[in-house]
Amino acid sequence: MEKEKQKIQKEKIVPDTSVIISGILSDLIEKGELKDVEVIIPEFVLEELRSQASRGREIGFKGLEEIKKIRHLEKEGKVMIVRTGRRQTMEEIQLAKYGRIDALILDVARQEDATMYTSDMVQALVSEAESIKTRYFKPYEKKKETVLASMFTDDTMSIHLKENCVPLAKRGKPGDFRLVKIRDEKITPEELEGIIKDVMDAARYEEDSFIEVGGHAASVIQLGNMRIAIARPPFSDGIEVTVVRPIAKLTLDDYKLSEKLKERLAKRADGILVAGPPGSGKSTFVASVAEFYEEQGKIVKTMESPRDLQVRPEITQYAKLHGKFENTADLLLLVRPDYTIFDEVRKTDDFIVFSDMRLAGIGMVGVVHATDPVDAVQRFIGRVELGIIPHIIDTIIYIKAGRIEKVYNLSLVVRTPTGMTEADLARPVVEVRSFEDNMLEYEIYTYGEENVIIPVKGSKESAVNKLAKRYIMAEIRKFDKTAGVELTESGAVIRVENDVIPILIGKKGKTIKELEEKFGLRIDVSPKVATLGNEVNYLTEESGAYITFVFSDRLVGKAANFYVKEDYLFSATIGKNGQVRVAKDSDVGKEVLKALVREDLKAFA
Repeated sequence: MEKEKQKIQKEKIVPDTSVIISGILSDLIEKGELKDVEVIIPEFVLEELRSQASRGREIGFKGLEEIKKIRHLEKEGKVMIVRTGRRQTMEEIQLAKYGRIDALILDVARQEDATMYTSDMVQALVSEAESIKTRYFKPYEKKKETVLASMFTDDTMSIHLKENCVPLAKRGKPGDFRLVKIRDEKITPEELEGIIKDVMDAARYEEDSFIEVGGHAASVIQLGNMRIAIARPPFSDGIEVTVVRPIAKLTLDDYKLSEKLKERLAKRADGILVAGPPGSGKSTFVASVAEFYEEQGKIVKTMESPRDLQVRPEITQYAKLHGKFENTADLLLLVRPDYTIFDEVRKTDDFIVFSDMRLAGIGMVGVVHATDPVDAVQRFIGRVELGIIPHIIDTIIYIKAGRIEKVYNLSLVVRTPTGMTEADLARPVVEVRSFEDNMLEYEIYTYGEENVIIPVKGSKESAVNKLAKRYIMAEIRKFDKTAGVELTESGAVIRVENDVIPILIGKKGKTIKELEEKFGLRIDVSPKVATLGNEVNYLTEESGAYITFVFSDRLVGKAANFYVKEDYLFSATIGKNGQVRVAKDSDVGKEVLKALVREDLKAFA
């Protein structure tokens, strides 16, 4: 009789996935609010949590950890667990997102005459409507101060937490910050897991928070103005939490722009690239640009992943639609904004989307990582055609340490590049000019099969010389990897190892002649050292337009190197008949005649 009475008094509980994921059930058991209860866990709940965990979702891992915790409490005698139900059918799995699993859990509660425990308001209402005993628990209560918030000071830019390491913080402002210890004690994995739980709960239930990238191994959460990146093994070698937040909200007036630049932004700039190294203040600046355009009565939208720009509510912030910015762009073309802020342009697909939207007539402001202003343009080369770059980008603003360091404007002209003199070398040239003084600093054009960026201002070598040297070196180093090239007014002098000279010259000068025709330059070959072997005797014959040097038959096929006293003059391969011929009217021939008259021409082989 006593046993039957205890059995009658034992309360039955059926928790759904929402209350298990929230961790409420184990808290109630540990606090002693649930005593002498029978927890019935339907098979559907375990399968759903297993499915979520298998897909790498954080809620699946949290739910399984909660069940593991409840099992441990059962061993302590604080609760009794009963598994019931069956496995889901394929149809039920397919209908899971439409509430089929919740309906199956309700059926178990009805059959067992148990109380449904849930943190899902819809599930609670349905349960009550079907006359099933129900207890509803609010899934989340906002804390007055979280552990994470307590680590921040007014000048903290970011905090860096890793298990078994001292927590660190960057304090100061962009370009002028210091890395300091938050405390001397190392942070434990348990502390980090507690912080992560607080963050994930807040991201699900607080209004201004959301999960940008969800996964157990890697997550990105936007929590108010904080961007939080979470990494776990095996993605990282330990649990790590990194939190970044802006420390200042500025307007365009705070940057003390010149009137000329303000006017350009307001009236002419429709393709703007904001470039700079990481942490330089690019996002803060583009947020001020967005609000500047909004104040002018323009429709402004943003494309961000994650959405962390600090802008006013009138500016709608878009993330990737179905995992792609391409889909977001399709929607934006229907929305028809005047300006779109793209933060940040990283991958090839991003550059293509930026270009397509700009060419569709939408004003674009893009953010790119770059160590130098012109590097921002380099990121577009190869991804879009060179000739349309000025139609996509007309202004480059380089930010460093929170300040505008350089502004360029781009334009397209058809002319001969700087340093080239022949009129038939005219081609489309993208000019990169300093915005304030309109000085030409870079030229971008096609040379051969490559697109090249050539600095113009303050360059000691002409553009032609730089390009010619690069192309000649690329070819000559096929013969000698340590070759050197010097450009002269009459052509180029190539310096190579001694044993390479005959190979480079080729049979009857064929190889060097082909190189001269390829580059359109006269090429002289010179050794890297002063002598090339033993001095040899020769006879000279003069016939018609040539001077002929006659050598011993044993030297046939070897390279003969001619010097005037100690100065190198030229090299040639001794032919089958033991001869080397030099044209009298050539530059070398004229020097040879002078040396023969002075009797100071020597040959080495």
